[in-house]
Amino acid sequence: MNTSNIVNDRYPIGEFIYPENFIQTHIDNYINIIQIHPVRLREETGKLTDEQLDTPYRDGGWTIRQVVHHLADSHMNSYIRFKLAVTEDTPVIKPYLEEKWAETIDGKTAPAWFH
Repeated sequence: MNTSNIVNDRYPIGEFIYPENFIQTHIDNYINIIQIHPVRLREETGKLTDEQLDTPYRDGGWTIRQVVHHLADSHMNSYIRFKLAVTEDTPVIKPYLEEKWAETIDGKTAPAWFH
């Protein structure tokens, strides 16, 4: 089995590579990516049919709809974790089971976009 194919299928744009030293340019670039991501995601998926949204993006993977919902779930959880970190002396950061969230009724059937 060629494990590079698994990595490429799981991380189609590649795994994140941590820079040795973070500089302001890195931070500015990451902020820009986060700012433009919703627009780009909607451009790429906003006109897809339900059949297309319900197609897995790779063998054994989530559907495009599940990936769109996962992005929202992940960002909401991240936001809450940061808020806990800045508002509590000893926050407990609770993980969530991404695989199970993707299998919920909303993750599998809710619209990817609200018009």
